[in-house]
Amino acid sequence: MLEEKILSDYKEAMKARDAIKSSVLSFLRADMHNVAVAKKKDKLDDPEVVSVIKKQIKQRQDSIEQFTKGDRLEMAEKEKKELEVLKLYLPPEISADEIKKIIEDVIVSVSACGMKDMGKVMKEVNAKVSGQADGKLVSDLVRQRLSV
Repeated sequence: MLEEKILSDYKEAMKARDAIKSSVLSFLRADMHNVAVAKKKDKLDDPEVVSVIKKQIKQRQDSIEQFTKGDRLEMAEKEKKELEVLKLYLPPEISADEIKKIIEDVIVSVSACGMKDMGKVMKEVNAKVSGQADGKLVSDLVRQRLSV
């Protein structure tokens, strides 16, 4: 399970005195624990862990953007290193071409015929790519395809 891998990597990072990796994984573990408590579970399953990781990745990306705008480049670099650590725990990304194929299949299956059907298409596509593609990319590709 992903949660157990994160715990073992956290222990290794602590032993190796890897400050960045251990702090990122510590924060991630705390966030996972909070989500588990909120859901009244002992452990999270992998899709739930991936959603927590994605949430933290989004926070890091926002921080990098803000630090860059504020000319705090050393802080932006620190956030980039933390972002790389988090990305190691995500499932491999699906390529844009594969996403386009999935979108085509979904459009045919739900008989979508324009932008008014975007919600239906997005729901189905997101179910199929489930955490393996950037939501913004999927949204842009669906919008592009439906507006043709």
